[in-house]
Amino acid sequence: MSEALEILKKYWKHDSFRPLQNDIIDSVLSGKDTFALLPTGGGKSICFQVPALLSKGICLVVSPLVALMKDQVANLQSRNIKAIALTGGIHSEELINLLDNCQYGNYKFLYLSPERLQSDWILERIKTLDINLIAIDEAHCVSQWGHDFRPAYLKISDLKDHFPTVPFLALTASATSRVKEDIISELGLENPVLFQQSFARKNIAYMVFEAEDKLFKIQQILKKNPQPSIIYVRNRKSCLEISSQLQSLGFKATYYHGGLKSKEKDKNMALWMEEKAQVIVATNAFGMGIDKANVKTVIHIQLPENMENYYQEAGRAGRNEEKAFAVLLTSPSDAINAENQFIKNLPDKAYLNLIYRKLNTYFQIAYGEGIDEKFSFNLNHFCVKYNFPVLRTFNAIQFLDQQGILTLAQESSQKISLQFIISSKEVLRYLSLNPNDEEIILAIVRTYPGVYEIETAFNCSLIAKKSQRTEKQVYAVLEKLHEKQVIDFHSKNNDAAITFNEIREDERTISRVAKYLEKQNTLKKEQLASVLHYIKEESTCKSKLILSYFGEKESENCGICSYCITLKPKGKDLKVLQQQIMLLLKGEPLNSREIQNKINTSPDALIFALQELLANETISIQPNNTYTLKL
Repeated sequence: MSEALEILKKYWKHDSFRPLQNDIIDSVLSGKDTFALLPTGGGKSICFQVPALLSKGICLVVSPLVALMKDQVANLQSRNIKAIALTGGIHSEELINLLDNCQYGNYKFLYLSPERLQSDWILERIKTLDINLIAIDEAHCVSQWGHDFRPAYLKISDLKDHFPTVPFLALTASATSRVKEDIISELGLENPVLFQQSFARKNIAYMVFEAEDKLFKIQQILKKNPQPSIIYVRNRKSCLEISSQLQSLGFKATYYHGGLKSKEKDKNMALWMEEKAQVIVATNAFGMGIDKANVKTVIHIQLPENMENYYQEAGRAGRNEEKAFAVLLTSPSDAINAENQFIKNLPDKAYLNLIYRKLNTYFQIAYGEGIDEKFSFNLNHFCVKYNFPVLRTFNAIQFLDQQGILTLAQESSQKISLQFIISSKEVLRYLSLNPNDEEIILAIVRTYPGVYEIETAFNCSLIAKKSQRTEKQVYAVLEKLHEKQVIDFHSKNNDAAITFNEIREDERTISRVAKYLEKQNTLKKEQLASVLHYIKEESTCKSKLILSYFGEKESENCGICSYCITLKPKGKDLKVLQQQIMLLLKGEPLNSREIQNKINTSPDALIFALQELLANETISIQPNNTYTLKL
């Protein structure tokens, strides 16, 4: 047994590698720069985690996604593998301690964002580490033609100067030919070994259906396919609405979006993973790190922003290699709605500048300050305060995130502040009359001695722990105290967090990245045009359209998509055609072209008839691609 397979079995309990994983690992272990294009579900993380564990030293993993870094670090730690992530919002002292751990604590993985590499002192510390591999996840971010371009990725190639003998491994799940060339060039990969898994998912039937009543169509699909399903929607409101409507129709449904608290996310996820709910209605916040093999159907009820996102989300169906469905439901108004959402709300330089300045004002950040400061953030509250349109503002903040100026994390939190408005003597009198509240109130007073003088930020979970009560009980006491005019109490829900990665420099900051804004806006228009072409093209196999977008050529139709099923012979015609094929194969083995020459039928009808005969085990296919009749 190979050492790599031993590591896989020991830590991941798998008996074999997925396609290309072992080849990529061998390439990395031989010290070669390597490029791996593995579509969603291909197991990219194993490709750097296994060779790193087989080598002396620590693996540096560059990733743009905070949530993915945290998820992978937690996953490694659960397997007793030492890993650290340098995410935003960590102050210098803690960063020094973490880097000390990497140097002296026998850690195997250091995850960090590309923006961290722009800090000179962090780069100097990394140079002192015994790096055995540099893995660049989401490598398409280095390309200005990629759907998530981040300028900080352009600096990664500088690591080549510091670690000339350390192999680079670039990984991505989606890249067109143009993006692939950019990745190799911009990362400075030297004679890289290329591994590319086909984008073809032969077991997925890509379906595009026009439906005036989308809910009714969903109902039909879910009844016909009662296995686990995902429905992707564009916003949180739709999550709740569609989930509720499905429940009223008798389906077991739950929902998932970035604004949910962690406990609620985990609970809803568990309902679906354990198949106590058939369907989960989700925004694109759902899916990262999800590996549920038996998803039968993925349904999109609104147009995706680009084909890369659609392919990844649709690809969460059928990972068990059984037939599955990726359904996109459209209506005549969808193209106009997508245009309004994705194109008309793109920010220009002036608007970007305005939003950046107002964010700094909102959080009271002075010019020349703010680096590594983290704040809870409510987008709607911000937009109401300054009378900004929500969608255009979100796009501007998202662009600032992609440029690394700030980090926007979807995380729900509740900000509570309070102050006692009666004297300490009166509080003691209140306690004598309400002894059930004593433990909670004493915990508050002991933890926050200044709570009588000023309004004080309040940590509900800390007080719950100190008073040995639940957070719900603590919150109930706060509401009671507020009602009895014992405390002044404010609570505000936040749906995100913002970490500033640079000092505030206003115009200088925005001017540096504005050159990328026009390119990004042009790219978004091209990407939406590709989505519209996919749904409107009615004379081409849907699988072929997807493969063509990613630069793959396919001569044969898939036979199972919404276009191909219109070509299928119906009933009697199919039986007659199959009988003709079986009669021919009684005489001799034949390939599909030879059968086509002998039978007057369309190529698509012939392919479908052959697929049916193979599925029914009436015929078999030989290594030389000829068909034979089974005895």
